Amino acid sequence: MTTASGRGARDPMALRTAMVAELSEDTIRSEAVAAAFSVVPRHLFAPGESLDVVYDSNTPLVTKTGTDGTALSSVSAAHIQAVMLEQAEIEPGMRVLETGSGGYNAALIAELVGPQGAVTSVDIDPEIVARARACLQTAGYDRVRVVQADAEYGVPEQAPYDRIIVTVGAWDIPPAWIAQLSERGRIVVPLRFAGLSRCVAFDLTGGHLVSHSYCLGGFVPMQGAGAYSETLVPINGEATLRVDGPDPGFDVPALRKAVHAPRIERWSGAAFDMPDELELFVVTSASHVPFLYASQQLVDQGVFSPAVTYGTAAVVEGGSFAYRTKRGNEGLGGWESGVYAYGPQAEAVADRYVGLLRRWAADFRRRGAARIEYLPTSAGVPDGWYVPKRHGAVAVSWR
Repeated sequence: MTTASGRGARDPMALRTAMVAELSEDTIRSEAVAAAFSVVPRHLFAPGESLDVVYDSNTPLVTKTGTDGTALSSVSAAHIQAVMLEQAEIEPGMRVLETGSGGYNAALIAELVGPQGAVTSVDIDPEIVARARACLQTAGYDRVRVVQADAEYGVPEQAPYDRIIVTVGAWDIPPAWIAQLSERGRIVVPLRFAGLSRCVAFDLTGGHLVSHSYCLGGFVPMQGAGAYSETLVPINGEATLRVDGPDPGFDVPALRKAVHAPRIERWSGAAFDMPDELELFVVTSASHVPFLYASQQLVDQGVFSPAVTYGTAAVVEGGSFAYRTKRGNEGLGGWESGVYAYGPQAEAVADRYVGLLRRWAADFRRRGAARIEYLPTSAGVPDGWYVPKRHGAVAVSWR
């Protein structure tokens, strides 16, 4: 981050200016969003925090934790807030619903909609609601409505909304959000599906939602009626498969045996870059692709590569599986994609995965190649790849 020195380093305005300058290098594209970040005093929404921390564009500010230390609420990092506000393309006079109240983002939205617009922020936690109201009042944004309610049901009293901006991790799109959109409505939501999370800007089109844009992003999970827990399938104490939805019936004893058997490696001859786009392609081009997580101990033992400590998409067939890796290759611009495969069918599963890597590199190696749709249950079963949700389905196609 660009920082001021001397006296300026302790000046919130100087730090805010530096933060906006940094965000404007690669994130903020519009004058309106830059102006909002330049005006709103972020430090007033994080009392007690160091100014250097508050104005670090990549640092979220945790405002409440559970008894186990898990973050329950936070003021998101300024970087992801800027990304989502650019996705939203908010205009003066719009009506906006924010789900998940930290106060700061609502103040940014209030700047964007102006005095003729309206901002409603909803949160299920009374402590967070009280905190957001107090911070907004201190910062001079009394016109923002902060409502305590379960965001699963929206806030119908202030509907319709031209924009709904979701600042919690959502597993589904509740019917209320779609019903409370205006005809020109857009929902910007960090949506979890197939084991990954993407911030998707959905436009309302013919009764369902179609992506306008998407990018990498994750948030504190939604609470209340919209809460959802992923399924964990332990292979052993050090390695786990994680899936959204029910366990598809993995052959755990066979997979456990495969983990400690010799592995094979296969290289694609294709460049490795944009791993978030590549991963989205892999998980939406096959059925039941879980994410493999493993301990640092197994990495140190040479069983897995370091990627598994953060989670990586795995293709599973019976008692065999493969996951993506990379190696240096200057001829391809720096890195080459490949796979490690385990189990009696390692050759076959490796070939299948490598085929996906090559297809992505040949046909879809660019930003925004996926079309993500959300179809309510009433719209029927979508064509192609999709994953069912409580209230509908997420469908992904490539173009």
